[in-house]
Amino acid sequence: MSGQPETPRGALETAAALRTGELDVEDLAEHTLDAARSTGAAVGAFAHLLEELTREQARAVAERLEESRRGGAVQELADRLPLLGVPLPIKDLTQVAGAPFEAGSAALAGNIATLTDGVAQQILDGGTLTIGKTSTPEFGLPCYTEPATGAPARTPWDLDRTAGGSSGGAAAAVASGIVPLAHGSDGGGSVRIPAACCGIVGLKPSRGVISPGPYGSEGMGLVTDGILTRSVRDAAAGLDLLAGPRIGDFAPAAPAPDSYLTRLDSEGAPSGPLRIGVLRAPLAAETTVHPAALRGLERALEVLRGLGHELTDIPAPFTPEDWTAFMPLWTVGAASIPLDEAQEGTLLELTRWLRERGRRYSGVDLARAFTGVQTLSRRTLEAFAPFDVVITPALAGPPARPAELQLADGGADFDAQRAFTPWTSTWNMLGAAAIAIPLHREVVDGAELPFGVHLGATRHGDDALLLSVAAQLEAHDPWPLVRTPHGA
Repeated sequence: MSGQPETPRGALETAAALRTGELDVEDLAEHTLDAARSTGAAVGAFAHLLEELTREQARAVAERLEESRRGGAVQELADRLPLLGVPLPIKDLTQVAGAPFEAGSAALAGNIATLTDGVAQQILDGGTLTIGKTSTPEFGLPCYTEPATGAPARTPWDLDRTAGGSSGGAAAAVASGIVPLAHGSDGGGSVRIPAACCGIVGLKPSRGVISPGPYGSEGMGLVTDGILTRSVRDAAAGLDLLAGPRIGDFAPAAPAPDSYLTRLDSEGAPSGPLRIGVLRAPLAAETTVHPAALRGLERALEVLRGLGHELTDIPAPFTPEDWTAFMPLWTVGAASIPLDEAQEGTLLELTRWLRERGRRYSGVDLARAFTGVQTLSRRTLEAFAPFDVVITPALAGPPARPAELQLADGGADFDAQRAFTPWTSTWNMLGAAAIAIPLHREVVDGAELPFGVHLGATRHGDDALLLSVAAQLEAHDPWPLVRTPHGA
C-alpha cells in the first residue's frame, strides 16, 4: 500500500483509490489527523479533533473493504457507499453523540452532545472518517469565524484574513488540503461566504433537499445544511450523501434526481442556452463593490457568453431597506437560543446585541416579519422568473481582515457584515439553491486572494441545473485546488 500523494486527491478520487487499494484507509486517517493537528492549527480549522472515533471508523472501513474484495462486491459497495473511507468533518453547530458540542460559545464550553443530529448520522452512515468538529463562530451567527472557545479560522491564502463564516473552519480545512470535503450549514450565506474567502466550492441546496430532522425544525426555512468541496463533482457527491426528506418535515421536499452526481455525469452541460440574469447591484446594503470582485464576475460572464448562454443585466429587485424585513427573523432566532443567566454573561458582543434586539419584537411583530419576508421573496422570484440562473459576485470584496468585521459595537458589526455579504442571504429567503465557485484571483495588498462568483437558481429544486452550470465554468476556467497556508 502506498502512502498519501503529494497533491491531495478529491473526495471521489480518494474513495476510488481506497477501493483499489492504492490508498490504505488507516494510513489515510493518520495522515489526515496529522494534517489537522499541524495545518489545521495554522488555519484554525478544527474546534475539536476526534482521533479515537476516526481510528475506529478507519478500522471498520478497512474490514468492509477487505470483505468486499474477498466477495467480489467492490462495485456494489461503491454504489451503496460512494464516499466510504473519505475524510469528512462535521461543523460544530451539529451534534454527534459523545463528542464535544460547543457551537463556538463559552456558554457551552465543555458541553458533550447526547444525541446525533440527522444529517450527522447520514454522514456517519456513509462510512466517512469524521476527523473532527470544524470551527464555527458563536452559534454560527456572524459571517466570520472568531469563536469564543478556540482559534479563529483563517483563509490559507492570507493568514491575516478571515476564512469567512459561519462554516469557516470547514472551508479552511478543505482549502488547505486537509480534507477533500466538509459539512457546513447556511442561514445567510454561511457555506458560500467561507467558500469565497477560501477559494473553494460552497453549495447551499434548495429548501427541503436536506431535512433538519429528526431533532431540528425548519422555522422560516432560512437555514439548511450544505457542503464545501474543491470541485463541483465532489459537491454533487456530498449533496447525495446529505440529501433526503424525513417524516414530519414542514417544508416540502424539493424535486430531486436519484443522484445529483449521476445526473451531472450523465447529462453534463445544460441541454440548451440558459437565460442568465446578471446582477451587479448589492442587495442587503449600500456598499462599494471591489473592482476585482466585478472583474471576477466579468470573467465568468465571458465564459458563459462563449458557451452560448443568454446574458441580461438586471436591476436589484429590492432595496437594502426592504431587506431589513429579514432582521426580526435573524434576531429572534438568536434570542430563542436557550441560555441561563450565567451563560448569558459569557456571550460575545454581537450575540448579545442580536438577542437584545430579538427580545424587543412581539409575537405580532414576528408574524408580520414572516409575512414581510415571504412577500419580498415572492416579489424577487417574480423578477427573477424570466431567468434560469442569476449571477453576482460572491462577496463585495476580498476576504476581510477580522478587525474590519468583528467590531466593538454589535450594530456596527452587523452593518459591516451586511456590506461584506450583500447577496448571499437573498437565496436563504428565496429557498432556492445557490453555489459559490472560486473563478477569479487577484493580488491585493501584496497577497494573491480569491474572488468567487455566486450562482443562484431562480426555481425551487433546480439544484442539478445549478451544479451543471458550475461544472461548465469549472471545465472551461479551472481553479487551483489546494492552497498552502500563506502569511503570518
